[in-house]
Amino acid sequence: MKRIFLTLIILITLVIIPQTGCNNEEPISKTDYCLDTVCQIDIYEGGDEELIDQAFKLCRHYEDLLSKTIKTSDIYRINQGEKVKVDEDTLEVIKKGLYYSKLSKGTFDITVGPITDLWDFHAEEPVVPEEKDLAEAVKHIGYGNILIEGNTVSILDGKIDLGAIAKGYICDKVTAFLKDSGVTSGVVNLGGNIAVIGQKNGKPFKVGIERPYSDRTEIVGLVEAEDKTLVTSGIYERCFKKDGKVYHHILDPKTGYPVDSDIESVTIISSLGRSVDCDGLSTLCLTLGVKDATKLIESIDGVEAVFIDRNDKITQTSGAHFEKQ
Repeated sequence: MKRIFLTLIILITLVIIPQTGCNNEEPISKTDYCLDTVCQIDIYEGGDEELIDQAFKLCRHYEDLLSKTIKTSDIYRINQGEKVKVDEDTLEVIKKGLYYSKLSKGTFDITVGPITDLWDFHAEEPVVPEEKDLAEAVKHIGYGNILIEGNTVSILDGKIDLGAIAKGYICDKVTAFLKDSGVTSGVVNLGGNIAVIGQKNGKPFKVGIERPYSDRTEIVGLVEAEDKTLVTSGIYERCFKKDGKVYHHILDPKTGYPVDSDIESVTIISSLGRSVDCDGLSTLCLTLGVKDATKLIESIDGVEAVFIDRNDKITQTSGAHFEKQ
């Protein structure tokens, strides 16, 4: 469900606020296109450009496993009706997706492939699918259709789409790789899934949250981050207008249409290694609305959130430490 600068945008070029007093103020930085989005990795301490290249190679390794469109991937093969002996990473992501599917009672569902196949938000002239086609597609959605036997996975009906959670998993893996390789200060931005390693110039990084519909030119405030991960989902990231109505890419598995809640943007904040959880929760919260989403996040240890509703009102959970601008 989420991508060109995607369902999760917090800007690196605009929002990592410069600070002074560091021997390496300018990072070793590289931008690349992978995971169907623009990604950037910055290293301030403990690495080099070759290490960044290895990190991007790792991104593509996981994309080759988890993409629903790459014909050799585990997910593509499962969706063709095969019983697939999957990689242990594929199995881990599927199980995490099932956890959030069950937690939400299907409000979040990783078997949304039948409806995501009908919407093309990257098209030059996007169209709204026929109502009858969406009605038929939702009949084939249901996380209970996924069968797991050991490390063999199959699906009885429908298609798996890990777009709402895979990038978070990959972000966790890339961040762990960089830390294990000696990086002590850096930023991983996989199209809006952001992981901050250590500090910059002896102080926490400052990460800005984008103002919805500002075309990535404004922020509403800042979050101080040290060894943190932040993921944003917003209805403004991929959308189009047809006959006066806006259609966005966060789709309701029960109707096939974009979800309708009072949230325009949600940012989930947690510790390093939990980007996969932030990814799943960001999409789930957007479908719930501010009141229920706040209640959910407050019930989960070590997770915070900042919500922006359709009236531009900002709500944050008790430990978010968000500074409005």
